[in-house]
Amino acid sequence: MAAKKFVVDLNKPLVCQVGHLGEEYEEWVHQPIMGKEGPRFFHSGVLEVLTRTAWWVIPIVWVPVASWFIYNSFRLGLDTPRLPLFVLLGIFVWTLAEYLLHRFLFHVQTKSYWGNTLHYLLHGCHHKHPMDSLRLVFPPAAAAIIASMIWSIVKLVSTPLVAPAVFGGILLGYVMYDCTHYYLHHGQPKSDVPRSLKKYHLNHHYRVQSLGFGITSPLWDKVFGTVPPPSKADAKRR
Repeated sequence: MAAKKFVVDLNKPLVCQVGHLGEEYEEWVHQPIMGKEGPRFFHSGVLEVLTRTAWWVIPIVWVPVASWFIYNSFRLGLDTPRLPLFVLLGIFVWTLAEYLLHRFLFHVQTKSYWGNTLHYLLHGCHHKHPMDSLRLVFPPAAAAIIASMIWSIVKLVSTPLVAPAVFGGILLGYVMYDCTHYYLHHGQPKSDVPRSLKKYHLNHHYRVQSLGFGITSPLWDKVFGTVPPPSKADAKRR
């Protein structure tokens, strides 16, 4: 007798269920539900609140932190002409980190109970419910864990003088990334560049989830060959 497939009940908290999908999780999580109302994650009200973050929390939390790091480089003696250059370097480094995290961590394939569960919390929930506005940006506590790892790497490869400025730039890049990501889902861009970015990102969600990992820019997709092929409609227009 064939084993009965596990069916997720969307009316119950999802986090404790998705792990049971096993190998079917990958297909399930990439079948988006378009409603703006997000699902319940946990039975616990406290844990549930911690999974929800409004987009404006990101700049409120992280811009002051980034400014503090940048100021530390200035305080330690990094001169004014070089300070903005290292901040810009940090923003550029973030664009690469954004791509690598999205491609290799957020889209890691899992099939174990805990692998599926952790992936769903990290990024799978966004692909399953892409219009859930309160689970689109990273909760500050989760972002702080990744930020601390990046800070350790920056300290390792930079001098004590420039490391805070570079890391401050990385944090500013992250703020731009998360705010841009929110806008691409919920904004209605009128000009060509943001409209193109929105189309590029929604293509990643609804057509080719295994390509098109850039959010703020397709730069690193072009470098690493992960630009999705044009749709049939786009190909006809050319």
